[in-house]
Amino acid sequence: MKVNTLVIGAGPGGYVAGIRLGQLGIDTLVVEKENVGGVCLNVGCIPSKAMIHAAKSFYKASNEFSTFGVNIENISLDFEKMISWKDSITKKLTTGISGLLKANKVKHLKGTASFISNKKVKVLKADGSQEIIEFDNCIVATGSSPTAIPGFEVDQDKIVDSTGALSFKSLPKSLTIIGGGYIGLELGMVYAKLGTKVTVVEFLDSVLAAFDKDVIKVIEKKLKKLKVVVHTSAKAKSYTKSGNQVTLKFETKNGVKEVTSDHIFVSIGRVPNSKGLGLENIGVKIGERGFINVNDKLQTNVSNIYAIGDLVGQPMLAHKASKEGEIAAEVIAGHNSVLDIRQIPAVVFTDPEIAQAGVSETEAKAQGLNVKVSKFPYAAIGRAMTTNETEGFVKFISHKETNEVLGITIIGANASDLISEASLAIEMCAFTEDIALTVHAHPTFGEILMEAAKGNLGEAIHIINK
Repeated sequence: MKVNTLVIGAGPGGYVAGIRLGQLGIDTLVVEKENVGGVCLNVGCIPSKAMIHAAKSFYKASNEFSTFGVNIENISLDFEKMISWKDSITKKLTTGISGLLKANKVKHLKGTASFISNKKVKVLKADGSQEIIEFDNCIVATGSSPTAIPGFEVDQDKIVDSTGALSFKSLPKSLTIIGGGYIGLELGMVYAKLGTKVTVVEFLDSVLAAFDKDVIKVIEKKLKKLKVVVHTSAKAKSYTKSGNQVTLKFETKNGVKEVTSDHIFVSIGRVPNSKGLGLENIGVKIGERGFINVNDKLQTNVSNIYAIGDLVGQPMLAHKASKEGEIAAEVIAGHNSVLDIRQIPAVVFTDPEIAQAGVSETEAKAQGLNVKVSKFPYAAIGRAMTTNETEGFVKFISHKETNEVLGITIIGANASDLISEASLAIEMCAFTEDIALTVHAHPTFGEILMEAAKGNLGEAIHIINK
């Protein structure tokens, strides 16, 4: 087979690149060794968010509905049905993507690709047969995999990664999580809300260590409320199996401790899938920690080989990969596109949600920026009160002299949706007044950004200005 452009990987970077290439009239083939949609749609962001929503609904019905007079007797959980519902969403989305590739005349081949040269790959199919693909350009979008811990080999039974943690056959009575990052805490909160006894063992001195301390405090308070036991400054050492349970031994400042549970969930980050492709054989430079170096057109040092998504470095986020996929496709089609992005928003689907665009307060101080930092609480917003979602705040960071918006951090209900306005403001170099003077609908969560902007100017209506 010969094509103009080969895309290796059909995750949120690869399939978007394929669709955009198709739209631009480029003869394209997408090769994927597993399922269309990649980790994100099949065993990552989409199924985890389905579980997060289901667990939050169950928890609210069990613990909060009575607050406003809705009493539910004999509430029960059908965990098997929850998993089935989650899987049905994944199936609908992946089927839809296959349809979009076909509608844009993009060919799709299932198999594992490896480079023969910078113009040719061989694809090993599931039946053992091979196919040679010749191409003019190639976009490598093979994503990332969970980071492994030596001595804690994942078997998706007693030792699981995020894939296994989303596919338990029955609800665990207890779960130990190695890693207090966003993936571990998102799923840890899911199972805590469903009634699982959850323990988190984190190597650093704080969970979610990349965020500001006042943000972390809100999450720590919620973890305590959910009865999640957290051990920080703790290093996992070894484990032993006994019957249907597994015991983790970990080292702390106060000595060695143990915790026994049904499963151990290893969640300490992800590593790029740059090995096993033969990239080094065609001269593509692979940098520190396995990331591939690219320019602002997403080209590697081999000009017809492009790389996008988790392969090219932090942040390892699906929406970053999608944007890079579009840019690489447009460059190949002859457009004058470059990676010119001021910020990439980050979202953590804990409870409450965390979202950040631009710089955090910690980052602003580290960079020596001359900033104004203010906070506006959810508790002062009518919509938050009427939905019983008053935890959290919006932190607003602007340039002290010009009032240019430099960063917005949101921790609270619907933060994942609200951050898009903040992202737009920073991307378009907006000033605090641009948000403050824009009329926001009332009563909505959205008006918290208007109030936060006014507060940054010392003009907030619904809190006392400092």
